[in-house]
Amino acid sequence: MDQAFADQMAGYSLTTAEILYRLPDHRELLQSYVWQDFDLAPRFPRLSEFLDFWRTSLEGPLYRVRVAHKALISPTEFSFVAGELQVH
Repeated sequence: MDQAFADQMAGYSLTTAEILYRLPDHRELLQSYVWQDFDLAPRFPRLSEFLDFWRTSLEGPLYRVRVAHKALISPTEFSFVAGELQVH
């Protein structure tokens, strides 16, 4: 069985995140990265896992993450406060 179909049957839906991050060599400049995967709202475990990987393995510090998912009324911003994901 296709994994994407199995995920949808388990309640996962397509999630899109726009990730703005600071360039490692030019911290005053922002770069945009778009991430998409099937994820489970409202906790977004796959997105959280990807952002944890980003923070620990990549040099460009996160600036802002905006998430679009069918369970959200509108795109939502998340920010990290003391290592915890908070919805704004």
